[in-house]
Amino acid sequence: MSQYIELNAYSTDKKQLDRVIQALKEGKVIAYPTDSGYALGCKMGLKKPLQQIKKIRQLDDKHNFTLICRDLSEIAAYAKVDNTAYRLLKRCTPGGYTFILPATSKVPGLMLNKSKKTVGIRVPDHPIPLLLSDCLGEPLLSTTLILPGKVSPIVYADELTDTDENRMIDYVLEGDYCGYEQTTVVDMTETPPQILRFGSGDSSLFE
Repeated sequence: MSQYIELNAYSTDKKQLDRVIQALKEGKVIAYPTDSGYALGCKMGLKKPLQQIKKIRQLDDKHNFTLICRDLSEIAAYAKVDNTAYRLLKRCTPGGYTFILPATSKVPGLMLNKSKKTVGIRVPDHPIPLLLSDCLGEPLLSTTLILPGKVSPIVYADELTDTDENRMIDYVLEGDYCGYEQTTVVDMTETPPQILRFGSGDSSLFE
């Protein structure tokens, strides 16, 4: 069963935060609040937690996993960003967007879309994921926490209680607000960029 940890980014309990960061380094899977619902996260480059997340979400190798980055400079280290893309990213981050971009060699092959070599990138408008990435010292591998058979993400931690998925998530973080609408997903590998999913981010910037 999951262990529940209360974590508030504005009045952080350092002991609890250190506990979560150490768990991520050890290959544990966490569920945490974002501005677009709860997400599953783990340290990138580790096979076991990635397979654990795939099992929870029932995902295949075509799924674009997302890296939670702290800012634009970190995005550029993990995704190939030209001048046009950079200007759009600057306007839209932080915020409710996930951008599909060509991955750089720093992205572990385990998490790439196998056919396109792309990766999802986002800078959320929520303190918890930004704090986790900052303390981890690298982007957090992430995907929205949508239970099998559902279409919307979990927005309350107690929605996981008594579910089979609860047994596969090591830590569930509670604290701060949680958004309810998924991100707007924008494929930046196309010209012009293509909206793959409409969500919380203003899509008019790409229409």
